[in-house]
Amino acid sequence: MKRNMTSWLFLPLMLLSGYGLASTTQVEILSAVVKDAKIPDAQVTLQRNGESAVRAATNAQGQATLESAFPDTSDTLLIVKKSGFSNLVVKCPCNGMSYALSPVLTGLDSMRVVLTWGAQPDDLDSHIIYQGNHIYYEQKEGDNGNLDVDDTDSYGPETITLTARQQGQSYVYAIHDFTDRESPNSSRLSESQAKVFVYVGESLVRTYYVPQQKIGNLWTVFKITPSGDFVDINQIEGVNMESARIGSHLSPALADAWTTSHNAGWTQQDISVSRNLNLQGEAAYQRNDYDQAISLFTSAVNAWADNGKAYGNLGLVYQKAGRTAEALWANRKALALASGAGAPTVRAGANYNIGKIYETAGDFQQALTYNQAARQEKASTVYDNAIARVQARIH
Repeated sequence: MKRNMTSWLFLPLMLLSGYGLASTTQVEILSAVVKDAKIPDAQVTLQRNGESAVRAATNAQGQATLESAFPDTSDTLLIVKKSGFSNLVVKCPCNGMSYALSPVLTGLDSMRVVLTWGAQPDDLDSHIIYQGNHIYYEQKEGDNGNLDVDDTDSYGPETITLTARQQGQSYVYAIHDFTDRESPNSSRLSESQAKVFVYVGESLVRTYYVPQQKIGNLWTVFKITPSGDFVDINQIEGVNMESARIGSHLSPALADAWTTSHNAGWTQQDISVSRNLNLQGEAAYQRNDYDQAISLFTSAVNAWADNGKAYGNLGLVYQKAGRTAEALWANRKALALASGAGAPTVRAGANYNIGKIYETAGDFQQALTYNQAARQEKASTVYDNAIARVQARIH
C-alpha cells in the first residue's frame, strides 16, 4: 500500500516576519536498509547561501516540517543528520519527498547505493551488475552484495549494499522504470525527481540527479572500474525488455576499455563552479575545519566529477579526519585522473597513500601491491622502506 503523504504535504503559503512570502516544506526520513522504518529525532536543515538556516527534527513518524522563505529549487539544500548514520545533503525541490539515511559502513571496500524518487512512476528498480552477478528485485543477493530494500509504491528508497568490492572487477549501476517497462518513449523516468546517493564509510561521496527532459526508461548511472574508480555514465535510453534481461543489456559497459566519463554533460559553468568550491574547500582545510572542507570538496566533485585536484584534496582531508574508507575511494579517483608531466608523482603518492591505509588495516598483501605500484611510478626511499616493512609482515 502506498504511504499516505497527501495529508501533510500540501499546506497553504503564509507570511513570515522579515522574510516575506514563505512556504512549508515537509519531508519524510526513512531508513535506507529497513523497509518503511521511520527515523525519529533526525535533524533536518534547509540552507541557502546568504540566509539563516531553518531547522526542525523529525517526529516519531519520521516527518519534519520547516517554514522558510527559501524557494523549493536547486539553490536550496536539505541536510539531514543523525548519530550513527551518514549525513545526507541533497538539492531541492524537497517538499513532499522521502529521503533515506544510511547507517555508517565499516568495511574499507564496502559501498551503499540508495535511490529515491517522487510520486511517479510507482516503481523504479535498482540494478547492479558485476562478474557473474546481477542484483535486482528478482535476485536480491549476489557475491558480497544485497538488495536491502525494494520499493514498488513511489518515493523509495531502494538500497543496494556491497559489503566488499571484488578486487579487479567492474560494476555498473542503473535504474529501470519498471512501471513503464513497455514504453521506451516515456519521459516519466526523466520527470521522476530520481536521485542516487552513494555512500562509502561514514560519508555520502557522490550524488546523481536524473537527467532532465530525456526520453527513455533506463538510466545507466555510473560504473566502478577494476581499480575502484567511479566513472559517470549518466545516460537515459529507451528499452523494451523484462528486468532479467537488463543485466545482459548493460554488460558491454563492464568492458575495461570504458574507463572515462561517458557523455556526463558537464558545462563550462559546472567546471567553474567546481573549481570555486575546491578553492573554498582549501580555505576551510587551512582553518582546520575538516567537516566543512569535506562538504565543499564533495560538492566540487559532484559539480564536475573529473576535478582531480578536488579528489586529491578529499583524499588528504579524509585521512586527516580519520575516514579511511573515504580516503581510499578519493585516492583511487585521483589515481585515475592523474595527467600531464606531474602524473607519475601524483600516481606514486596516491598509491602510497592507499598502501598505507591497507597496512594500517592489517591487509599487508594489498599494502604491498600498492607500495610496489608507487615505486614503479617514482623512485623513493619512502616507497622502498614501505615495501620492505610490509614484506616483513607477510613472511
